[in-house]
Amino acid sequence: MTKTPKKVLIILYYWPPAGGPGVQRWLKFVKYLKDFNIQPTVFVPKNPHYPIVDKSLELEIPNHVDVVKSSIIEPYAFAKMFSKKDTQSLSKGIIKTSKKQNFIQKTLLYIRGNYFIPDARMLWIKPSVKRISKLLDQTNFDAITTTGPPHSLHRIGYCLKLKNPNLHWVADFRDPWVNIGYHKDLKLTPSSAEKHQQMEEEVLTSADHITVTSPSTQKEFQQKTKKPVSLITNGFDDTDMSSELDEHFSLAHIGTLMSERNPENLWQVLAELVEDNQHFKNNLELKFIGQVSQNIIDSLRQYDLQKHSTFLGYLPHKEAQQQMFSAQVLLLIEKDLTQTQGIIPGKFFEYLQARRPILGVGPQDWDVAELIAKHKAGSAFSYQEKAELKSQIKTYFKAFMSGKLQVKSKGIEVYHRRNLTEKLVEIVDGLN
Repeated sequence: MTKTPKKVLIILYYWPPAGGPGVQRWLKFVKYLKDFNIQPTVFVPKNPHYPIVDKSLELEIPNHVDVVKSSIIEPYAFAKMFSKKDTQSLSKGIIKTSKKQNFIQKTLLYIRGNYFIPDARMLWIKPSVKRISKLLDQTNFDAITTTGPPHSLHRIGYCLKLKNPNLHWVADFRDPWVNIGYHKDLKLTPSSAEKHQQMEEEVLTSADHITVTSPSTQKEFQQKTKKPVSLITNGFDDTDMSSELDEHFSLAHIGTLMSERNPENLWQVLAELVEDNQHFKNNLELKFIGQVSQNIIDSLRQYDLQKHSTFLGYLPHKEAQQQMFSAQVLLLIEKDLTQTQGIIPGKFFEYLQARRPILGVGPQDWDVAELIAKHKAGSAFSYQEKAELKSQIKTYFKAFMSGKLQVKSKGIEVYHRRNLTEKLVEIVDGLN
């Protein structure tokens, strides 16, 4: 006898046609939930200000999912009246270093950090709580989920939980909250910082179950709450990409490259190798797929690497994946901060699927470095390991010249989106 499907309400901000990494995680969860006898209803904004748009992802929305849309007031739309360029950069997460910020940029950051808490989507909280409360009266949902950032969505879950203590709620953190790397850039006053901490604590102690995407964030939250905290990483889905490789020694970075993700040690190493090795100079190609901050572009010019650089901008997801499968080496870059040790970019798992050597540059004790080593997928270095980084690139280039540049990643099947969805379903089942 077939069991009646469980009903889960999924509260999201990023949903197609949104592009970028934020949309992928739950789009894929929704795709596979039906395989586990769960009927999802998705609650999303009706008129959002998405910093990146990828209409191709609309084709991936499953036919079986119910989508409820609710209007949202987006402050970024008003901020454009002061500076369209600066507003677009801020909404994409591209923040200039303090020394290079003009008055408007500093003002926008101050307003964003201290008047829009927890984030710029805070104006969606009250109307969403009102609308969802009506949905809950009409439909007997077995659980709700929220995902952040933006962490305003967790505030929606918190308010709903206050109104209905028997409501089963899973709070999914794709990134940390108060310990996220960009918080120090928002020019928070002491009272604003305290407000963030208070809100985070309320969510962590009120949700029935918390899910996170990295071991470091799991450890952090386990110290802050007695509620269960489960690790469900991001992952990859089935694909039919071509495996034809680039002719040049291409080092490809996919995704937004912000100002503080500026690996000076990598640029120095590449410049030295270009100077010392004519074959390297003739074959090097740096490929950037996604938004790149002006600070990064300036650094590439400083090291005379602009002639080796190709900027393709944002590409639809499938085209970006093809770049992963074609690259000789895949670059993974994170800020050199203690707060970023637990950041595992969503693209990392698609990098694994592409089975091209991964070259990571990030903070010491980076979770990514451990995963790369575990799965034998490449190498990762801290910002202080210049000599070791140079040696590894020389090794990769030598293998490239002999036609033997490859990796044989192991044990990556656990990151298939269906397997990850099964872990989520086990959590939902355990709520009752």
